[in-house]
This record gives sequence, C-alpha cells and structure tokens, in this order.
Amino acid sequence: MGRILHAMTTVPSNDRRRLQTISSSVRGAAEAAMEATGGLLRLAPNWVPRSFLQPGLRLKLHPDDTYAYGLERGGIDERWFGSTTEAANDGREPDEGLSYVVHGGTRFLLRDVVAELGAGIVGDSIWSAYARWPVYSKFFDNMGPIPHHMHQSDEQAALVGREGKPEAYYFPPQHNNVGNNFPFTFMGFEPGTTREEVRRCIADWHRGDNRILERSKAYKLQVGTGWLIPPCVLHAPGSLCTYEPQWGSDVFGMYQNLVEGRAVPRSLLVKDMPADRHDDVEFILDQLDWERNLDPNFKDHHYLEPIVHSRSEAHADRWIVYGTVAGRQRFSARELTVRPGANVTITDPGASSLIVVQGSGRVNGLTLDCPKLIRFNELTQDEVFVTDIAARAGLRFENESATEDLVILRYFGPDVHDDLPEVGDHHHD
Repeated sequence: MGRILHAMTTVPSNDRRRLQTISSSVRGAAEAAMEATGGLLRLAPNWVPRSFLQPGLRLKLHPDDTYAYGLERGGIDERWFGSTTEAANDGREPDEGLSYVVHGGTRFLLRDVVAELGAGIVGDSIWSAYARWPVYSKFFDNMGPIPHHMHQSDEQAALVGREGKPEAYYFPPQHNNVGNNFPFTFMGFEPGTTREEVRRCIADWHRGDNRILERSKAYKLQVGTGWLIPPCVLHAPGSLCTYEPQWGSDVFGMYQNLVEGRAVPRSLLVKDMPADRHDDVEFILDQLDWERNLDPNFKDHHYLEPIVHSRSEAHADRWIVYGTVAGRQRFSARELTVRPGANVTITDPGASSLIVVQGSGRVNGLTLDCPKLIRFNELTQDEVFVTDIAARAGLRFENESATEDLVILRYFGPDVHDDLPEVGDHHHD
C-alpha cells in the first residue's frame, strides 16, 4: 500500500500501521479474538475510492483524507462492511475492498478467517452452498448522481468468469443530514420506451449526451426507506448516503455516457461483457431485463419501508432490507435501536455484519461507539462481524448512554430467515 498518502508524520496508537499483518494460518488469532468476545470479530474501516464520482463527504472520514489514495485514484466515497470481495477498480491496492479483523496488535483478512474456519463463521448452509461469505454491504456517498447502469445476472456474469449482483438500498437518517445535489434516483424505463430508442442511446455514445435518462423515470428518495434492485435493471442512484447490502460481486455496465458534464468511458459499459461482444449493440441491449425495466408498477415491486421484527420498551428491531430476487433470498438487513440505559438480547438465525450509526454501548461486553470523525488509518469501535455461532447463542446489546439511542445496522447472508417479509408487506405493518 505504498502509494497511500499519510497526512500525519507520527503514528498514533490507534493507527492500523502499528498492527502486525498476519497473512497465513490465521486460525489461532481468529479463535483467540472470538474467545474474548463471545464469537465476535472487530473490523477495521475499509475505505474504497471511485475515480468517476465526487465524494459526498458524509462518511465521517476526515476531509483531509478524502484523497488518501492519491488524486489520480479519485476520492473516497465508499466504506465497505464485512467484505470478502475485492473492489474492481483500476490501479487498485492488492487488498482494496477487503475487510480486516483487528485483535490485539494484529490484523488479518476476514476472507482468510472464513476460508480457515468455514461453517463456524458463516454457518453450515452458507458454507456448504458457497464456501465463502458471499455478500457484503457498504455506504456509498456521492455529491451527485451515479450514471444509469445495471448489474449482470449470474448467467451473464458467468460469461466473463464472474457472479451477478442484486443489491438493495437503505437511506439512514444518521448519514443524511443533507441530501446533496440530486436526491432522486432514476430506475428502469418509462413504459412505452422502445428497443430502437435505447439502441440509439448506445450508438450515440461518442456524440455527446446519449439522453438515456429521457427514457427513464426518477423517484424522490425518502430518508429512512429503501429499494430492492435485481440484476439487469437500470438505475442511476441519487445523492443520499446509502447503506447497500448486496451480493459479493462488483460487476456492472454503465449505460449513461455523460453525468453532470463528466464523460463516462465506454469501457465502463462493456467491462463485464465478453471481449468479442463489446461492439455488439444487440448483445448490450439483451443484457437488460426489458420486462422489469418497463414495469408500469415498478415502485410497488421494488420500494421498501421498515417493518417491525420485534419491539419492547427497551428496543425496536426493524427489517430495512427484505424480499427475494427471482424467488431467492439473497440478503437482508435489520436496524436495531436500543433505548438509553437499556439492554436487550437478540438471537439471530445466522451470521451478520454490523455497523453502529448512532450512540455507544456494548455487545457481548465488546465496546461499541459511533465515531464523529475518522482519519484514514484510524481504527474504530463501530464495526463488528457476528459469527454464526454468536448469532445463534444470542447477542447482548447494552446502551450505556442516558440520553441517546444506540442504533445498529446489520445485514445477513442468503437463505437465513424463515420469516423474511416480501416487498410490499410494509402496507400491512
């Protein structure tokens, strides 16, 4: 990681540069960490830049560190959680996108922990089906919109040796005190849009704005709500800071060529398509799920509002991401709120990764604290991976504040829940 810039000449005690990196035989270190915490793994912040976007500055990363990877790499506009997935960035660092476990004076990749301890970390069903942790989540945070794009299906991504990517959004109030420049998201096409109209958008890539957004529909984003986005559906996410559970893949195709005056290279349209089809416009059009993109009731089939899972005087645990993709439960997420001075024990049917977005307290005795401002190399106490064993045994959350809620987001892997709501069930909550 030699290219990464360091804003400070001295290395503070909570700096990841002081840690010894273990790159092999992590079993002993991981087991020691779990023994001390009842099956929990503390994670270090995992920052990811995007060269083609402008950071929204709501990740709590210190403003002096926005370009910590160097100006040529772009600003940091994402933080990834519980990730065993590499970021598909040009010029990337070797471990970019991968989460590190921190214990004592050491750090080691969560991916290596999963590889060595298997089902004890992710659960029998996930391990037997995938032999890895196949999902991750992130905050993405931009000043303006992201280009209109899609993510390939499993079948399409397999053509280039990758996996497809469904994803979901939740807009946490704690990270959206401002909406930035464009809190609207374009999704799909306006009903009646023709294949020929979209063909011209692709053919006109180098002739100025290809005007694909004129064939789409924008939705005003509402803080505290979300969306479920299957593969092959076009979407141009707006400027709210977004919590995004998703499949562990970084495939996409950008179908918009100009955003806020910034050109989008055509290479980003075809980067996850077979090389011999890069100039095949019909193939590019066939990447889209035309029925879903043209759905006149798109919002009814994709919009999410929180649904209560459990509630008491001490807590509220709400579904924020739910529903299935092509009939399959790929991921899900809940938001736990523990009232001031209260404690609650939560039992889950599978592993999760959690991030604290408000307050302070403990989980199984491990300190939780939501930071106000984070330096690029700084360790925090806001992110934890919950192993399958710990989740099933029950997690004891304590809010140590007398005045402020403790609020935690946690996402789960595939096929974990037998009580997962369907899209639209919020109408009955």
